[in-house]
Amino acid sequence: MADRSFLDWPFLDDHHRALSARLEAWCSANLDDAHPDDVDAECRRLVRALGDGGWLRYCVPARWGGVHEALDVRSLSLIRETLARHSGLADFAFAMQGLGSGTISLFGTDEQCARYLPAISRGERIAAFALTEPGSGSDVAAMTTTAVRAGNGWRIEGAKTYISNGGIADQYVLFARTGEAAGAKGISAFIVDADAPGLSIAERIAVIAPHPLATLAFDDCRVPADALLGEPGRGFAQAMATLDIFRTTVGAAALGFARRALDEATARAKARSLGDGSLADNPVTQSKLAEMVLDTDTAALLIYRAGWLRDVMGQRNSREAALAKLHATDGAQRVIDKAVQMFGGDGVRVGMAVEALYREVRALRIYEGASEVQKIVIARQHLAGR
Repeated sequence: MADRSFLDWPFLDDHHRALSARLEAWCSANLDDAHPDDVDAECRRLVRALGDGGWLRYCVPARWGGVHEALDVRSLSLIRETLARHSGLADFAFAMQGLGSGTISLFGTDEQCARYLPAISRGERIAAFALTEPGSGSDVAAMTTTAVRAGNGWRIEGAKTYISNGGIADQYVLFARTGEAAGAKGISAFIVDADAPGLSIAERIAVIAPHPLATLAFDDCRVPADALLGEPGRGFAQAMATLDIFRTTVGAAALGFARRALDEATARAKARSLGDGSLADNPVTQSKLAEMVLDTDTAALLIYRAGWLRDVMGQRNSREAALAKLHATDGAQRVIDKAVQMFGGDGVRVGMAVEALYREVRALRIYEGASEVQKIVIARQHLAGR
């Protein structure tokens, strides 16, 4: 059983502790870490199961079927940490419902929110967030996808890639250049339904930890005027505001992976014979376990501090979210690598939990702001305060 003492920290409230207990029971009854043959079908099933269980209600505001009046970062983090510990794909399914609808929750009109958010919270619609392009990943301001006014709507041209839920989503929150100004100030956000004319799936992308990913092509793609999300030219700020909420939860998912790896390694160390004792009696093993505990606990502290600053103090937490994501994802990579090493040959055997974790964790250091980008964010805010 993973360490749960962090639930008593002052960053969390009683409703968070109750949420953790309910979700832990649900995960034990409904999830496993098997490797599905049909990832698309399994993701659709998981989204519906998470909706039926009421967990997707944490992804939208209460006005549109959610639990909290505003998105609660600590609840989202607790859910992702718990799901990731049980099933990487379940965490993915939950996370994308939140990220894919977050910009609508924050900036959508009443009509847009009513159309999309209740169905997303019930698991009836699958959401996606389309920001990355073939020629611009971390440098969002360099995007080249365009949206120009055409008649009573907009015409979109360009491509997006590495889009999670690409190919199975019912709609995409898309960011495109609308030209109000140069660079980041000339980008707008749109809601594009998957069946919009001119939108196609150019490529399905296979990665080391299977998830639905795709390249989207927009060729004379037409959307109505009310597809515009928020104000024109504010898309970059809207994307960053959305990521400010969900970046902390990426760290939480990494923490869930790390906790699972630590549990697996601890059980292995206790059970594996070495000389007259067990692997756990070996000082080298004990040193590795101590390092794993340190990386896990410090990640948890940073994650729930970042959530508390936003939820309770009402502060913008870009710096703290960057610290949490950077340390948690890099730390989880170290924890899982140590766990694999502790398992020896079994650690790289397909079907072993630590082998799957090794593949699952790697992408977290890249998406929603690579580790290198987080360091820039942290350093700039540090220097600005000196």
